[in-house]
Amino acid sequence: MTTTPTAPPDALGIAQILEAARARLHRLTPAQACAEVSNGAVLVDIRPAAQRQAEGEIPGAILIERNVLEWRLDPRSDHRLPIASYSLRVIVVCSEGYPSSLAAASLLDLGIAAATDLDGGFRAWQAAGLPVK
Repeated sequence: MTTTPTAPPDALGIAQILEAARARLHRLTPAQACAEVSNGAVLVDIRPAAQRQAEGEIPGAILIERNVLEWRLDPRSDHRLPIASYSLRVIVVCSEGYPSSLAAASLLDLGIAAATDLDGGFRAWQAAGLPVK
C-alpha cells in the first residue's frame, strides 16, 4: 500500500491551483466561444500535435503548444507572434478544459486581460456540433 507524502505547509494541490485559476476567468461555453471568434476573438489550441491528430482540430484555431504559449503571446517577448497584444481576446483550448484554465490564468499574469478558456475544451466544442476537422 502506498501512502501520500506529507506536503510542505505552504504547498498547494493541483485542485487548489486550478480553482484559483478558474476564479480569475470568465470561462466560455462552446457556443459563446464560437460567437466571440465570429467577432474577432482568437482561439488558441494548446494541445500537443499527437492529441490534435487523434481528436481533430477546430478550423481557424491558432496552434500554439502549451510549452511555448507565454513566449508566443507575451507582447514583450522576443519570440512573440505578430498577434501578441495586451488587448488580444484569446480563448485557450485544450482537450477537456483543465490545462487551458491554467494557461489562460498565466496569460492574465502577462497582462493579457481578456484571456480566458473554453469550458470543456475541444471535446465540448465537438459535442456541441461545432465545426471540427
